[in-house]
Amino acid sequence: MGNTTYRIFVAAAHIYKSRMCLVVAHDLAPYGVRVVSDGSRASRTLTDNDSCTDSASNGLNLSCYTSITGSTHSIPKPMASGSRNVTADDQLATPTPSRTESIELERLGRTAPGAAPMSYVDDTDSNPWTDGNGYSSNNRQSGLHRSTSASTSVFSITKRVASIFSTSSENTSLPSAPEAVSAAAPLSRSGDSTPFSPERTGRFSLESSSTTKGLTDWTVHGSGRRVGYEDLSAIDWIHEYQKERQREQVYQQQQGVWGKLKLIGDSSQVWLILIATGIAVGVIAAAIDIVSNWLGDIKLGYCKSSFYLSQAFCCWGVDENDVCDNWVFWGDALHARGGWSYIVSYLFYIIFGVLFGSSASLLVLQYAPYASQSGIPEIKTVLNGFIIRGFMGFWTLLTKALGLCLASGSGLWLGKEGPLVHVACCCANLATRLSSTLRHNEARKREIFSAAAAAGITVAFGAPIGGVVFSLEQVSYYFPDKTMWQSFVCAMVASVSIQLLNPFRTGKLVLFQVIYSRPFHKFELGPFVLLGIMGGIFGGLFIKLNMRIARWRTRNRILGYPLIEVALLSVATSIINFPDPFSRLQNNILVFRLFQECNGNLTVLCNPDYFGSTVLLLMLVCIIGFFFTAYTFGTSIPSGVLMPSMAIGACYGRIVGIAMEVWQKHHPDFFLFDTCLPDLPCITPGVYAIVGAASALGGATRLTVSLVVIMFELTGALTYVLPIMIAVMVSKWVGDAFERKGIYESWIQFHDYPYLDNKEEPIADITVAEIMTRLDELVVLTASGHIVDSLEQILTTQNYKGFPVVADSREAILIGYISRSELRYALQQARAIGLGGDARCYLGGSLPSGDEAAHCVDLRQWVDQTPITLSHRSSLQLAVSMFQKLGLRYVLLTMRGQLQGLITKKDICAKYTVQ
Repeated sequence: MGNTTYRIFVAAAHIYKSRMCLVVAHDLAPYGVRVVSDGSRASRTLTDNDSCTDSASNGLNLSCYTSITGSTHSIPKPMASGSRNVTADDQLATPTPSRTESIELERLGRTAPGAAPMSYVDDTDSNPWTDGNGYSSNNRQSGLHRSTSASTSVFSITKRVASIFSTSSENTSLPSAPEAVSAAAPLSRSGDSTPFSPERTGRFSLESSSTTKGLTDWTVHGSGRRVGYEDLSAIDWIHEYQKERQREQVYQQQQGVWGKLKLIGDSSQVWLILIATGIAVGVIAAAIDIVSNWLGDIKLGYCKSSFYLSQAFCCWGVDENDVCDNWVFWGDALHARGGWSYIVSYLFYIIFGVLFGSSASLLVLQYAPYASQSGIPEIKTVLNGFIIRGFMGFWTLLTKALGLCLASGSGLWLGKEGPLVHVACCCANLATRLSSTLRHNEARKREIFSAAAAAGITVAFGAPIGGVVFSLEQVSYYFPDKTMWQSFVCAMVASVSIQLLNPFRTGKLVLFQVIYSRPFHKFELGPFVLLGIMGGIFGGLFIKLNMRIARWRTRNRILGYPLIEVALLSVATSIINFPDPFSRLQNNILVFRLFQECNGNLTVLCNPDYFGSTVLLLMLVCIIGFFFTAYTFGTSIPSGVLMPSMAIGACYGRIVGIAMEVWQKHHPDFFLFDTCLPDLPCITPGVYAIVGAASALGGATRLTVSLVVIMFELTGALTYVLPIMIAVMVSKWVGDAFERKGIYESWIQFHDYPYLDNKEEPIADITVAEIMTRLDELVVLTASGHIVDSLEQILTTQNYKGFPVVADSREAILIGYISRSELRYALQQARAIGLGGDARCYLGGSLPSGDEAAHCVDLRQWVDQTPITLSHRSSLQLAVSMFQKLGLRYVLLTMRGQLQGLITKKDICAKYTVQ
């Protein structure tokens, strides 16, 4: 051991003085070592007889040194005779950019499985010559599982040891990658061009060969190079976070004040994006609230003093029961008298409703089809790792915002609260385009989208904490601690923005603030449970009816005329809504009035002489809202389901509250009412409206914790958290008895999105072989034998997203996997540099030498040579867990290295649940 340590120190001193970069290998006497330098020194293969002071190798024999892989010392055993070139599985960190040099180990004996030589390569995003993670031909039999990166930088260890013996302060000097290329022999065609991909991740290894006397080709290890993702495809979470870690390492390795400032600037980009997103969401939400309220009121009349004011602002300070002289109804404006005034107002209500609804649908159909509906099912799918191009673009944001104003003002049974989550994610997506850090990383983008979703709920309900919990519970797939902190900051900025703008002129963040003077009694827990049951029944029936209408719409001819469908729906809704004074109101105003306590106020809701008619009108609103909301949610118009569900729940909750109040007043001596004080009100119907609203919303969406937080932030009724919790819990249990999926998950299933929920679900007790796509059904590419024309024909005739790569078609030994987008891009680049259709393509193995190398296409750098693999006999439970926890796109199934089949995320989504 002492002799070995002495050899290490002596070698390090020689290395530092000769200004070379190396990989240290332990006791290489059984091996031959070829040193690749910058082209100015002769390369030579060392043998057992060379000493550590061989002058032919600049006084250095690498057979004296130690191999360091990971955090432990690895001592490879001598091998039998035979020669084979292998490359590195382990990835070594590089402290200095633009320094690339490789040491290739040639074993004089036969290569044994598991022994991994090394290569020192560059690792910096700023260097355009760095990409990939290397190509390993020694991994074919092992199934090509992902290898772990070495945790110790060999360069750093060697430099520290060498500094002990160094008497010179000169820096080591190695040529950059472009200099090395210019100094070497001509490259093959595959390495002659600069890297194609805008994503430069991983490493290149520049190899020198005694046969070609220079650099022959790029050899890329690991997950390969990427050109981005196609539309309607899944992202590679592992690749994206690996790319982010490598980028962070580059910043962390920079020294000095300037390096620290660059690191701080890089880290602050995320927070600046979050702050900008929160401000933008607050401003847009305030504008939508103001415009939609004005459009909703303009159907009834206008403000005589200021036409642009809504009825609430026009009659500011006037009691609800008093007449507002400043507000003019359309019947009075046209000087109609008696019944004609009612008819004129009725006609104006219908005309404006149809105009606003049709305009909103026309905007969606003409400019941004993705702006229809709420967008939350698509957001859940995007955060799950799916790519939907154009879903969060500028035109979608603009169309969604304008469409929400028109749709909310039309009087249709829809809400703007859910679509505000989509608006917030659009703002976040546009903001990330300004950041060089986030622009090209899809995984980091989804962290920002999760935070933006919290901001959307914050401005919709004035509930910042509820927004964060909503993002965690409902929409986010991956929600680590840092994402929760980012969501909190974004929600806080959005809430501050909306409060400063103060669109409702209340000066408060609480949207429906209520002040109840009486606590609830123990006997009221029974009615609260009843409301929970009613909410679960409502949610279950609503989802079934809505899905049945959606399936009917796909089979009916009306699907080809969505604008006409919305126009007819607007006519029907306006005709039915206007006669009922409650359904005529906008949903948010209706909910606000239902939540209020009477306190001696003789409105229609509080006057005991009209309790019978009030209950009948509220029941009519429930029925109208149930059917119209079920039909409206799914049309080509921006629409949400949150506020209509709350309005329906508040209606039947108020009905139960009125019934309890009448019962207590007529039977004050009943034993349940012993705790009620005589001659004082005992029941608060507004509390029942709040609990009913929570139960209906929970039954439709299956929200739990976030809904409770939103409700007490929305109303400020912290005293009644327990009744809300009871109702939400019961509504979820009853709703799950109908269908375990909420409304958003049902629409995800209806659109057949590849959404894999990370919640516990029953999984079939079968093997993956029973649901996999078998080898004889796959289009498989061999490592060699293809030409450009044949691969282009495969891309033209096949619509698969990617292709497994095998050594040969007979044994099907797995080499890797190449995505369709990477293959198409590489072939386009081959055409661009003048290669013909008969140029041979190589996806594995070694390239030919000599003149033949100039007429071939090296596709190895685009192949993922470390795909996740499983035995085809593995259980489906294991496969589902891997897809859920690792965010995989596909898994290749093998048996002793031979490809057996493939299973994708969509296969898991479609077939893993027990029917």
